[in-house]
Amino acid sequence: MTVRLAIAAIKPKIIVCGLGDTGLKIFSLLQQQGANVVGIHHQVSPDNPPKVVIGDLRDAATLGAAGILEADTLVLTANDDALNLAIVTQARVLNPKIRIVNRLFNQSLGDRLDCTLPHHTTMSVAALAAPVFAFAAQGSRAIGQLQLFNQTWPLQEEYIHEQHPWLNRLVRELWDDRTRMLIYYLPVDEQMDLISAIEAGKELQVGDRLIVATLPNIRHHRQSWGEKFWKIIASWQHLQRHGQPVAFITVALIITIVTATFIYACFDLNTSPIDALYFAVGTITGAGGDELVSSQTPDSMKIFTVVLMLVGAGVIGIFYALLTDFVLGTRFRQFWDSARIPQRDHYIICGLGGLGVQIVRQLHQQGLDVVVIERDLHNRFLHAVRAENIPVILGDASLSTTLEAAGAANAEALVAVTSDDISNLEIALSTKSLAPKLATIVRLQEPSFAQTVQQVFEFEAVLSPTELAAPSFAAAALGEKILGNGMTGNTLWVALATLITPGHPFCGQRVKQSAMAADFVPLYIETNCQTLHGWDILETCLSAGDVLYLTIPAHKLDALWRGISSTALIIKETTSHSV
Repeated sequence: MTVRLAIAAIKPKIIVCGLGDTGLKIFSLLQQQGANVVGIHHQVSPDNPPKVVIGDLRDAATLGAAGILEADTLVLTANDDALNLAIVTQARVLNPKIRIVNRLFNQSLGDRLDCTLPHHTTMSVAALAAPVFAFAAQGSRAIGQLQLFNQTWPLQEEYIHEQHPWLNRLVRELWDDRTRMLIYYLPVDEQMDLISAIEAGKELQVGDRLIVATLPNIRHHRQSWGEKFWKIIASWQHLQRHGQPVAFITVALIITIVTATFIYACFDLNTSPIDALYFAVGTITGAGGDELVSSQTPDSMKIFTVVLMLVGAGVIGIFYALLTDFVLGTRFRQFWDSARIPQRDHYIICGLGGLGVQIVRQLHQQGLDVVVIERDLHNRFLHAVRAENIPVILGDASLSTTLEAAGAANAEALVAVTSDDISNLEIALSTKSLAPKLATIVRLQEPSFAQTVQQVFEFEAVLSPTELAAPSFAAAALGEKILGNGMTGNTLWVALATLITPGHPFCGQRVKQSAMAADFVPLYIETNCQTLHGWDILETCLSAGDVLYLTIPAHKLDALWRGISSTALIIKETTSHSV
């Protein structure tokens, strides 16, 4: 017999607007968690699940048919910022109090909307998926992420096997560790929550699973003198390769000037070498200097001067063009970026789109060396990335020459995240042919395609941004201030911060009893200007004003804030809840 906490309340109504790839995944996840969810789509499709309204997404009649007036939350998943903004305004006219979870590509616009509109949350598929790509590049099999203490913690599932170092260890021994947080516990032989396992002295056995968040490592790498020396050598090699056209035309110009100077000096022995040089340079550049040629000058000298003017104009024009392009144009930028490419242990990001730039920033903030390959000379993120002193190679990442220039042979990992799935696959295959041992992470939009590609080509990870981001949207639709989420089997669980109010069902209770009753895992508490962790948190009695950070199955979020009344109904269950 176990005591459980339940709240007598009607499940909130959630509307998912736009059932594309991302919207359909969010809709399905919410249905799996037992949410009262209705979808809106602009056209009839055989993939449309039940409870879907067909019509113009921004039309008041369509929103009304979906139940906008009585809905609690509206989730906008279209990939068009203008359309989502139009839906937001129409929805708020019809229901001013509705919560909105809005998918926007324009993050600055989203931040302004969050500050201006109450109960408006902006989310980005790229921002949600990027940390998992970054963790995968570092060798982590992350299933999600957690935002705590101004850092992004990777979430991993630890499956206890016969050689696992945690086999036969007490769960309580893993509890109080500041570099690791236990998020959820799934025993193989019985249904028991994490806190109950700690209290009962439960040992980990084969088949048990633990969801763990690990503190990310920030690497502050300082180059040795040897690395600096080899970088200078590499810079000189890049300078030679990029400067060959300029050097060639410079030599041609010098030969032309010397030849002209010699001929002018021989034509008139009374002319000094300096005067002859002056005449030659002036004639070639068109700045004058042809005083040596007069009406009494032989025709042969006049013809030579004319030819020199024509040849000089061509050589000077080419010289100025190449020099300008090398110093001020893309060639100098390419040389400068190439000169700063690390020699080893760096990460190569192919594709500087919304997802790519987020991955670059994630790795760069961790103190890791990053190199970007981008084929679009006018990419909008180029300036921002270069401002962070990150080298960029402009070229086709599927070509072996480009990969060699990026140092793929000695890199830690390559991440192919262009906007085209076939290009990403081609880049990954080219990388494996060039550097078979290089860890390769591939972005593929279609989840089923990603799974088959992973099985066939055995890349280190093939990830779908939609698959990674959808649980976060679903979690945000179910509650507020979501700090992270993950999927285990068919269960979505979320990490969140909940403010303890006088009417909160946990107010006045010890954390240990509340956690075992409601099946959540406490992470830490902010109380009386201090933060409580580890063992201290379990015996703490929650009071009004405390902020409790916890993880909980998504289908139990109603127990925290949905329909909370002044009286909580305590019921007894004959069996424990199954996760």
